Amino acid sequence: MNVRVIPRLDLKGPNLVKGVHLEGLRVLGKPEHFAAYYYATGADELVYMDVVASLYGRNSLLDIVERTSREIFIPLTVGGGLRTIEDIRQVLRAGADKVALNTAVVRRPEFIREASRRFGSSTIVVSIEAGRRPDGSYEAYTDNGRERTGLNAFAWALRAAELGAGELMVTSIDREGTGSGYDIELTRRIAESVPIPVIACGGAGEPGHVVQAVREGKADAVSMASILHYEFVANHPREAAFEGEGNVEYLRARRAFSRVKPATLGEVKRQLAAAGLACRPTAEGTVHA
Repeated sequence: MNVRVIPRLDLKGPNLVKGVHLEGLRVLGKPEHFAAYYYATGADELVYMDVVASLYGRNSLLDIVERTSREIFIPLTVGGGLRTIEDIRQVLRAGADKVALNTAVVRRPEFIREASRRFGSSTIVVSIEAGRRPDGSYEAYTDNGRERTGLNAFAWALRAAELGAGELMVTSIDREGTGSGYDIELTRRIAESVPIPVIACGGAGEPGHVVQAVREGKADAVSMASILHYEFVANHPREAAFEGEGNVEYLRARRAFSRVKPATLGEVKRQLAAAGLACRPTAEGTVHA
C-alpha cells in the first residue's frame, strides 16, 4: 500500500497557526492558500484541526471546510470541538470526509462506537496526543495537549480501535514543532498493537524523519506541518499573505528555520521512494518504489 503524506493545518479562527509542543501558537497565514498549494503539489489528504475548539466548546471550521471542499478533491479530515453526532454530521455535510475525535471520546469512549456505527468506521479518526512520563510510559492528553487524562496512551489506543475507530492519529506532544523527528517508540508500539492504520504526527524536521516514521515507526501514513509550512512561507510570500494576520515578526526573523529544514511534498515523496517506500505521484513527476 502507498504511504500517505498528509499536511496538517492547525487553525485558530480564520488563521493557520503553528506552535511548539502544541503551545505558543503563531500565525502563518490563511489556510486556504496553503491547502490549495498542497493539493496542487501532491498531498494525499489534508487535516484541519481547530486547536482552540475544545477550549471554547465549539468548532468554527464549517465555512473554511466548505470553501476548501469546493476546490480540493482529496480526503479532508476535520477535528476540534466535535462533541455530538450532530457536530459530526454538520462537518461532513460541509465537505469533510473524516473527523478526528479526541476530547469528546476520552470523556465518553462509547462515542467512538456510536459515531462509527452511524457514519462508518473509515470516517472516524481518533486523535491521540501523547506525552512521555518520567518513568518512560506515555499519557494521553486532551484539549490540544493542555489537559492530562491519566490514561495510558497505549491502552487507550487499543481501546479506541476496539470501539470502532478507523484510524489513529498519534501526535507526540514532546516532539511536536521541534523538528527533532517523530517519536518512533510511541508510533511503533501503537502501530504494532492495533489492527487499524496509524498516522504519525509531531516532530518532522526533514524528509528523512518521514522515512524513519514509516520504516522504524511502522506508520501507515505521516502527517507534518512545519517543514511544509515554512517552505511555502519562504518561497511563496505573496501567496502566503500573512501580513496583517498577527505575529509576523516570528516569520520575518525566521527563527524556526534554524531547527526545521523546509521541504516540498515532492521532496518528501522522493525520499520515501528512494527508501523503497511506495507513494502516490506528485505534480512534479512520477514517484514510486
